[in-house]
Amino acid sequence: MITHLQGRLVEKTPTDVVIDCNGVGYFLNISLHTFSQLSDGENIRLYTQLLVREDAHTLFGFASKEEREIFNLLLSVSGVGASTARTMLSSLSPELVRDSIVSEDIATIQSVKGIGSKTAQRVVLDLKDKILKVYAAEGISTSSSNTKRNEALSALETLGFVKKQAEKACDAVLKEQPQASVEEIIKQALKNL
Repeated sequence: MITHLQGRLVEKTPTDVVIDCNGVGYFLNISLHTFSQLSDGENIRLYTQLLVREDAHTLFGFASKEEREIFNLLLSVSGVGASTARTMLSSLSPELVRDSIVSEDIATIQSVKGIGSKTAQRVVLDLKDKILKVYAAEGISTSSSNTKRNEALSALETLGFVKKQAEKACDAVLKEQPQASVEEIIKQALKNL
């Protein structure tokens, strides 16, 4: 199996890239999250996942091993295919997908285009224990920090900020200070907005 590709970036679009590895061009499907992580530099490395079906061999590229792991976990859920998993990773960061599943935040998962309430519930039901097992050593955030995040988001939206920008600001604060109070999250997010 191909685990990663390192080479010269030949083409780059929000949905795919072409990497030249010693004269062989590899076409990789990517998420918007990976697209945002790519520098315009010539030499890049992407972690890969090869999906083999009867009619196609499709190569997916990821900026980090964690994003690839979340992608593979999503594929293990009945009713979630590669395009749905890629859409989830394009709409939400891998960390947010992981934290939403662990904290059973179905609303965040359902906010992804094409994900209904039954699929969101199935994702949480199927993956919560797997994610807790895989990421237990990291001490991932529990529902309390997610509740704090939601309260801070609600306050920022009430103040008139766009939800997407407020989410990015809150996530940035929680990444630096996971134990921050709601007030601290709001204050720091306001500085970033």
